[in-house]
Amino acid sequence: QVHLEESGGGSAQAGGSLRLSCEHGGYRNELPCVAWFRQGSGQAREGVANIDRGGMSRYADSVKGRFTISRDNAKKIVYLQMNSLKPEDTGVYYCAQYGASGFCPDVQSLNYPFWGQGTQVTVSS
Repeated sequence: QVHLEESGGGSAQAGGSLRLSCEHGGYRNELPCVAWFRQGSGQAREGVANIDRGGMSRYADSVKGRFTISRDNAKKIVYLQMNSLKPEDTGVYYCAQYGASGFCPDVQSLNYPFWGQGTQVTVSS
């Protein structure tokens, strides 16, 4: 059974940093594409970053140069290092896992079959 569990959310001041973790497992492909999404209050869910089986990463324009996605394949954890945080980064952050190929769709695609429960990130000015 596929499971995804996010951790590391919390509060930060603008300009600060947080690191999110997504533990993934239970899938026949041990190196799936994993992505981070976020959803602000009253806003649509949007793609933030994804990373494929080979470590290739993609980012939304709004986070390029500030966020870094990485993965520890031995631990089956995908990280999202968030630096230079802005109040507009506030929202619930979700990790999601794609299909069997290990390759990722476009960063804004929401077509992921497996999702975590989300973790809250709040950035104050």
